[in-house]
Amino acid sequence: MKTDPHGAWAYRPDAPLRGAAHGPLAGLTFSAKDLYGVPGWPLQGSSRAVLPEVADSPLVARLLGLGATLVGKTHLHEVALGITGANAFGGTRNPMDPTRVAGGSSGGAAVSVATGEVDFALGTDTGGSIRVPAAWCGVVGFKPTKGSAAWPTEGVLPLSDTCDHTGPLARDVRAVVRVHTALSGEAVAPREWDGVRVGVWDIPGWVTPEVWAVVEAEAARLTALGARVTRVPFPEVMDAYTPIVLSEAAVVHARALASEAPGFIPATEANLRAGAALSPADVAAARARREAYRARLEAVFGEVDVLLGPAVPDVAPRFGQEEVTVAEGMLPVRRAVLRVTSPWSLLGAPTLCLPRPLGGLSVGVQFVAPWGQDAALLGWGLGLEGPR
Repeated sequence: MKTDPHGAWAYRPDAPLRGAAHGPLAGLTFSAKDLYGVPGWPLQGSSRAVLPEVADSPLVARLLGLGATLVGKTHLHEVALGITGANAFGGTRNPMDPTRVAGGSSGGAAVSVATGEVDFALGTDTGGSIRVPAAWCGVVGFKPTKGSAAWPTEGVLPLSDTCDHTGPLARDVRAVVRVHTALSGEAVAPREWDGVRVGVWDIPGWVTPEVWAVVEAEAARLTALGARVTRVPFPEVMDAYTPIVLSEAAVVHARALASEAPGFIPATEANLRAGAALSPADVAAARARREAYRARLEAVFGEVDVLLGPAVPDVAPRFGQEEVTVAEGMLPVRRAVLRVTSPWSLLGAPTLCLPRPLGGLSVGVQFVAPWGQDAALLGWGLGLEGPR
């Protein structure tokens, strides 16, 4: 009998879907978050609600054709609307400390990689859903440029068409690069940091002092490698992110919300109903703010080649923990996390999360590159990882 001590797996068939025998990914195994349409497999989104129909995922089909073998589907924060991993099936436990959450929404994906059950995992990222569990579970997470042809979102249960991304998690950057190269055809080579203009996202008040020390250590390492490190501001984007995501999610799940008993856990239903209550004017104003933030990010990338910042505000919270204390005070966990990760999903810029240890647990740093610079970003990640 297959064991699942961390609550990571939503579906594991008796036999995996075997990849092509002679492809560039032959010999690798992967999991898919239970938002991906897989022929003959159930799709529940870690929910007991009635979900919209989802077509088969072309990304899953492409990976199978490239030789990778799909072993199962992983649990997530219910319908991907959250960052702790809470769902109708008890949530997913952190492999470093089972009293703590794995993170979300791609928590099961991160655990399947961290425990060595697969070589890589397919996640989704609408506001941090690849990067947050990657950081908390000690693995690498990559969110490609929004709209990347190599990483289609078709055949995936949507949350927010504006912000949804697909992407991989793996134990190291090399594995991410191997998958990305097979899908995209982009050659990715290690890149030197000498002369690279690095902007440190200057938000020490948004994280704990211990997490900020991790960011400072990363900046010092890059300086030692020859990077030109400066500090750059960039604002919180939740006033644009939240109305856009909640309003779009409410449309996705309108049929369930119209029923007497939708079947969502209370927090999910509350968020979806808040989205349904937004007026067209509210959403239009949020979209205008998004455009202003995009222009601001374009200006930042006129000054720096890559941004460095924290991936999470603190180590993984314990189950039931609703608030986190950062340098500037106490905040709800959702806001504390999402304001650190949501800008890069809202604006679609490629982002690489690298885990960093902290007190026997894990946090992470994010590197953000200009749109379309996915290969360069992964190359810089390889440069930090060094030779095997």
